[in-house]
Amino acid sequence: MIACKETKKLPADIYQQIKKIGLQLGFQATGITTTQLDLQHNHYARWIQNNFHGDMSYMERNVDKRLNPAELVPDTLTVICARMNYLTENSEHCIDLLDHPTDAYISRYALGRDYHKLIRKRLQKFALQLTTLLGEFGYRVFTDSAPVLEKALAVKAGIGWRGKHSNLLDRQHGSWFFLGEIFTDLPLQTDEEIPDHCGDCTACIDKCPTQAIVSPYIVDARRCISYLTIEHHSAIPVEFRKAMGNRIYGCDDCQLYCPWNRFEKFTSEIDFNSRNGLSDIELLDCFEWTEAQFLKRFEGSPIRRIGFQKWRSNIAIALGNAAHSPHIVTSLQLALSGASELLTEHINWSIKQQHLSA
Repeated sequence: MIACKETKKLPADIYQQIKKIGLQLGFQATGITTTQLDLQHNHYARWIQNNFHGDMSYMERNVDKRLNPAELVPDTLTVICARMNYLTENSEHCIDLLDHPTDAYISRYALGRDYHKLIRKRLQKFALQLTTLLGEFGYRVFTDSAPVLEKALAVKAGIGWRGKHSNLLDRQHGSWFFLGEIFTDLPLQTDEEIPDHCGDCTACIDKCPTQAIVSPYIVDARRCISYLTIEHHSAIPVEFRKAMGNRIYGCDDCQLYCPWNRFEKFTSEIDFNSRNGLSDIELLDCFEWTEAQFLKRFEGSPIRRIGFQKWRSNIAIALGNAAHSPHIVTSLQLALSGASELLTEHINWSIKQQHLSA
């Protein structure tokens, strides 16, 4: 927690030092902003009013803290925003994988170690190095945690612009990166926003399998495959099941087809490399894991949080979208024994789809 104290006198080169530390710690860009997010108030209110957040009820809570970072962490004056690349393979391979319906497609951010721990520890090191330079100061670190509008802060900090798919974009790195923040009580020099470079392009909108980008910069989570396969805990609406294809955890289409990602850069972080062959693994292989195997294979992975039943339920739909196979039908039928209500519904739908494609 940031403690109230007198304004600290800072070294003249602290702005440059912060940028240097960020690069040394593996962040490809670091920016600094104030806590004012006035332009987000109406945008966020409309998004919630339209129920575009779906079942993510936590998005309705602590709205004041989301929109006013100094209420989340009292005495915050400036926020240091940082981004770190996570891509481990080129987009062409990912697009090719989507054309192989018996293989599993997992969002590229989830192939390796859970980024929350890695980014948080790196931000903590960042803050400690600043403490060495400045002496004690108040700070708190975040990465996709607590009620923080990460993208809005990152845009204000000048480390990217918000694309029409709502993700942050950079002209030299595309959009394949994680974000993190250090809330501080330091009166730091701030960065300027960079212009929007999307122009007339609508590739992300046009390529979204479920038309979840309902207008530029606005995503209806209830239609988004990432939401449906991760955050949504009820049966996936029938209208979206065919569009899911072989996507069993998340979706990257809006990034895969974004022209700015022709400049994508690979990560140097070993922990983001694919584990357990997840970048190229067959659906049936995943589906036939026991719960013990699921838990073991996903130790330290963000995928583990959705639970075994949700994991199998997502795969069941993907198997229904694959070409007819007696092996698939048999595996689905065997899985009905002891299946949850959710898994049962998805399996029955998939068996029907398999028979229709026979």
